[in-house]
Amino acid sequence: MDDAMRALPLEGASNFRDLGGYAAGNGMRVRWRRLFRSDQLSALTQADAQALARLGLARTIDFRGQEERSAQPYALPRVRQLPLPIEPTVVRRYRELAARGERFGVALADRLMRETYLGFVADDAPQFAQFFEQLLQDDAPLVFHCTAGKDRTGFAAALLLLALGVGREQVMQDYLLTNRLYRRPPPPAQDDTTRAVHEVIWGVRAEYLQSALAAVDQGSGGLQGYLQGRLGLSDAARARLAALYLEAPPR
Repeated sequence: MDDAMRALPLEGASNFRDLGGYAAGNGMRVRWRRLFRSDQLSALTQADAQALARLGLARTIDFRGQEERSAQPYALPRVRQLPLPIEPTVVRRYRELAARGERFGVALADRLMRETYLGFVADDAPQFAQFFEQLLQDDAPLVFHCTAGKDRTGFAAALLLLALGVGREQVMQDYLLTNRLYRRPPPPAQDDTTRAVHEVIWGVRAEYLQSALAAVDQGSGGLQGYLQGRLGLSDAARARLAALYLEAPPR
């Protein structure tokens, strides 16, 4: 299927999409209508909420920082919310400098993005471990999100798909889909430098996720060691994750 078809046509969120259908090895695939990823949900309309209710959405996992959640809260009927805050760095610094009229160059933006992704691996493992704890509770449909649904959410989606046995090419394909779907905020100015920085800050680039996964690979035991040692995914937990979220495709 066209990956753009994964996206749900919501008015208040542009990057809400289904992780179902990805091949996971052994003839299995990720189940449809169980795992969703998204940008923030604070602008959802009543029609959007009804659409999510028809999906049976029961849980949201919110990776936004405390100020982000306070500034743009949301509530969905009969949906449990779990905050797992990972504080933003790049966008906050970008906005602070822009408000002061200072330049935020492409080189600095690129460096901060790379540092952010390495920080996911080194510093934010406790939040991602809790993310998997929630996934392992049951298979009630859930969405995990941050503000843009691209960095914190993108790394979480990559870990989840890899833990389910999805190949790295498809993991990267899912990650980059944000560039086709997400409605970016307008840049604070229209000069070439600002537009270029805006592209870095609000888009995704393969090298950012690649750098994070390279850091995982270089750690003790590689990906499997990271999943088990840092995220608490034992062999039994991986088997339960597969049982909950994988299925055989129809014949």
